[in-house]
Amino acid sequence: MHVLVFFDITSNKIRKKMNDVCLDYGLERTQFSAFVGDIVASQQRELMLKLKRLLGDQPGALLLIPISQQEWQNRLEHRQDAPGDGISTHASGIIDRETGDGTLY
Repeated sequence: MHVLVFFDITSNKIRKKMNDVCLDYGLERTQFSAFVGDIVASQQRELMLKLKRLLGDQPGALLLIPISQQEWQNRLEHRQDAPGDGISTHASGIIDRETGDGTLY
């Protein structure tokens, strides 16, 4: 099942560790503190527990949203990545479902 993972963390050190954990689970960075990928439910729970442990008692927010295959296929996305910005561009080839003309975002 696809997931979206977002976090808002004040500590750069903790944020870096969370980034690494998300990448270890095969998630792709879609924004600086946002990741997307396909992991099973047990991995979702495990990932959230690891992120919560890293956060500890520091201020911050964690959000993991599972998305069904049907909903994932209906997503809309637009990207204009700057060269070298460190943001994944793998998810950028999405057909424009509004026009249906095969235009890629």
